Amino acid sequence: MQQKRDHWHPFRLKTVLPAGLLFAFVVALLFFEHLRPHNSSQSPRIPGSLESPAIRVVTTPDSLVQYGYKLLNYTASFIGPNVSDTAMRFAGNNLACVNCHLQSGRKLFSAPFIDVTHRYPKFMGRANGLVTIEQRINGCMQRSMNGKPLPVSSREMKAIVAYFQSASKDNQQIKTPTGTGFLSLNLPDRAADLEHGNAVFKDKCVQCHGINGSGLLRSATDSSMGYIFPPLWGPDSFNQGAGMHRVITAARFIKGNMPFGTKYDHPQLTDAEAYDVAAYINDQPRPDLPGKSHDYPDLTKKPIDCPYPPYADTLSQQQHQFGPFVMKHNLSQARHSD
Repeated sequence: MQQKRDHWHPFRLKTVLPAGLLFAFVVALLFFEHLRPHNSSQSPRIPGSLESPAIRVVTTPDSLVQYGYKLLNYTASFIGPNVSDTAMRFAGNNLACVNCHLQSGRKLFSAPFIDVTHRYPKFMGRANGLVTIEQRINGCMQRSMNGKPLPVSSREMKAIVAYFQSASKDNQQIKTPTGTGFLSLNLPDRAADLEHGNAVFKDKCVQCHGINGSGLLRSATDSSMGYIFPPLWGPDSFNQGAGMHRVITAARFIKGNMPFGTKYDHPQLTDAEAYDVAAYINDQPRPDLPGKSHDYPDLTKKPIDCPYPPYADTLSQQQHQFGPFVMKHNLSQARHSD
């Protein structure tokens, strides 16, 4: 007996063939859509955080925003003191900008870059005049980075400014965005206790920054790779003219951000602990900044915690460095002014 064969009926061919073609068309469409370049309204994003808007990475012909992101996150690799192109050695240490401006400048209360370009030019007491965003960046280059200014017309400067601009909320000006600067704190009515600060440092800070405050490099053999955790003092740290060398400024940063991973709305340190450990850190050796005595031409605008003279008052330098700060009503001057 012959086995019955399964033949394709013409009607079945007419039904299945179009369905197969439709399926192949949809797959191809999805594949090419994945490859197709997106316009600026659909530009890729650097992941944001739950507490701040994602920073848009808009692809421009010269990729300024992407380059700015790299400069801020891997500063030493591009403009550090050990890069192979000596003309590009602008930073004097191997820190990265994001060692202070955390989460690529997105973390609230760590001096974030969100809408920062909308607040410049602005008056700054250190210069006793209006300061542009480019001058503000170069202030960081000379102080926090212990280096020299970037040329205003350089691609590096333009890239950093472009990245800052990309951090704005839909390019709308916000005069007082939430989370700029650092947290406020209530200072103890006493001088900072350096012994207590040392104890806090050993308990809360050495896990990342080391017992000698030297930080943790990404590569033990190549310092231009920068730090996982930055040094807090020593030759590769910020210099004596940096904003972080002011105890109130440092204490406000520490309270809102340290130990690493702390969120501003759930501080892990008390105000007194942040105050004392900031003083202990700032009592350690670090590079000097020549000419810093010329800062603040109008000495009445000099922050109470500025650790170097001259001063407009009769308080000692020791009291300006470590308190007690008797001019608490004037703490608005103690905002981040790196």
